[in-house]
Amino acid sequence: MKIVAGVLQIVLPFGVGRLYSGRTGLGIAQLLVTLVTFGFGSIWSFIDGILILVNGSDDGRGLPLRD
Repeated sequence: MKIVAGVLQIVLPFGVGRLYSGRTGLGIAQLLVTLVTFGFGSIWSFIDGILILVNGSDDGRGLPLRD
């Protein structure tokens, strides 16, 4: 699940990976930042995807994502 969430964040850099992993608040925030900044905010989601792949993350319940 960690790999899928990270790849989704990189390929679709507007919060899709966070929405997939259950972090809806963060996913919606990344989507709104991307829309308000006319796409420049997608850098946040892209970097977040790399961090998910390297460091891992947690889901909406606070449990770590599985590999």
